[in-house]
Amino acid sequence: MKDNVPDEPVGPRGDASTSSRWWRRRRWQVALGTVVVLALVASISGFLFLQHLDRNLTVRDYEERLRDRPTNEAIEGPREPLDVLIMGSDSREGPGNAIDREDDGSKRSDTTILLHLSADRSRAYGVSLPRDALVTRPDCIAEDGSTIPGAERVMFNTAFAVGGAACTIQTVEQLTGVRIEHHVELDFAGFRTMVDALGGVEVCIPREVDDPDKGIFLKAGVQELDGDAALDYVRERSKLSVNADIGRMRRQQAFIASMANKIVSADMLVRPDRLVRFLDAATSSLTIDEGLGGVLDLAALGRQFSGIGLENITFVTVPFVEAPEYGRLELTEEAEELWALMRRDRPLGDFGGDDQITAADRPGRPDRDPGPSVGPVQPSESPSAPGATEEPTPELEATADGLCA
Repeated sequence: MKDNVPDEPVGPRGDASTSSRWWRRRRWQVALGTVVVLALVASISGFLFLQHLDRNLTVRDYEERLRDRPTNEAIEGPREPLDVLIMGSDSREGPGNAIDREDDGSKRSDTTILLHLSADRSRAYGVSLPRDALVTRPDCIAEDGSTIPGAERVMFNTAFAVGGAACTIQTVEQLTGVRIEHHVELDFAGFRTMVDALGGVEVCIPREVDDPDKGIFLKAGVQELDGDAALDYVRERSKLSVNADIGRMRRQQAFIASMANKIVSADMLVRPDRLVRFLDAATSSLTIDEGLGGVLDLAALGRQFSGIGLENITFVTVPFVEAPEYGRLELTEEAEELWALMRRDRPLGDFGGDDQITAADRPGRPDRDPGPSVGPVQPSESPSAPGATEEPTPELEATADGLCA
């Protein structure tokens, strides 16, 4: 009498050993088929996600509105250097942008950085342009085709106010002699969303900030800021740095450097969910030119940065002095040396000295104890303040800028 057990599968020849081999092969085929199906699902999902990211992007082409464009010097080699203009708008229009209870309908360029990527893709450096610098604004072409008259000795950020990104590009090209291949625009809400998608960005704040007029309150010390606090940090002018926009530019550079550090960190690479959120937030936040009109185009540009170590991504501010007009700045002759380096695709070297910030720098050197919170900086402590008697030092300049020494 047979035991009450299930019959073993029978192969074509009916013997048990052949049947066993057939069943093991069958199970392998099922497993392989499952993997193939999962791979197909993943690739379809990836394709759909790429389509979603593409739909997120806002694309604006200003080529027809630009005149008398400069040409960079020819560089030997398979690639050309790339120059990208990054513009942060302080417009209060749109969801999430009406902060400080301000909504006067104006639209200015709150942050402007000209980013240079070398032809050999071994280095990159960003140059901050002060919004209060007095420049010659050239004639610009408005969206309706009319001409926006130029002006002399006007604030740099008036270009964005009167003619948007196109006029800013026109002004920067005429100011620097550098041809801008690509542009990127970002508003308050987009910046906030990107920081939150990263899970916060680390900074070091040398002293507590209490600014009830702007509704900005920040603790002192090394800390990770979420989107709202990060936005407060990069736009605070009067309480954190004694030199207003000068210090704010330096802090914005330090923040972007720390943000780049976070994006390429091991934590991001092992957190695909966070990476996906960041990509979704970034594409939803950016306005780009037609040459970067798709996610794959942006990815291609990103790959060109992939071989650059964080220590080779540097930020400096264009050289300037105080202008005779109160609260205004003007660029020095050294600025032309900087633009010449960019046009010729030369490295910065020691240009900017201690003011250089690299993406490899940890914010405020948090490997060291930043010490107790220092009190508000007095005007006489600022190395750039009229009547300052103390010799400028890197530590004193950092304090004046609102950075940890």
